[in-house]
Amino acid sequence: MTPSSPYESLHAERMRVSAKGEYATRAVLHLAMLHPGVVTIHEIAARNRIPVKYLEQILLELRRAGLIASRRGVHGGYKLTRHPSEVSVGDVLRIADHRVTDSSCGQCDSERGYVCADSDNCGLKQVWSDAQLAVEKILFETTFADVCARSCCTSLPRSQGRVYELQV
Repeated sequence: MTPSSPYESLHAERMRVSAKGEYATRAVLHLAMLHPGVVTIHEIAARNRIPVKYLEQILLELRRAGLIASRRGVHGGYKLTRHPSEVSVGDVLRIADHRVTDSSCGQCDSERGYVCADSDNCGLKQVWSDAQLAVEKILFETTFADVCARSCCTSLPRSQGRVYELQV
């Protein structure tokens, strides 16, 4: 069976994001779906199957960057500091991974582990750069309000008695 589109066979492969970036985006999505509410770290970890100790480190980085705020006490937890429509997926990946996308062509020889044969005149370098820019454009233009809207069919459980509608 041949694909009907030259891109169809590419859909089986997924873009690779680090575990830290994946966990950070899942945690922010959880907070976005409950915005402006406060959510405990244990609730985020359990719902998204993220180890609590690792999530602590991720949330600390997001808090230091000003993306989330924490509150102590009985009703403590974490919440977004801005509306989900003001936070992009790219913002979170940049905070978590200190980069959004990466290609070995953009790295210097010591990071790459080998010397590029023709780094100044390589046509592939421009292709990888164009692809990287296209992915970054999508990630920075996609807000968590957009992701919440796409996730409406997979809403969070209502066991805590909260309403999980995104307030736009």
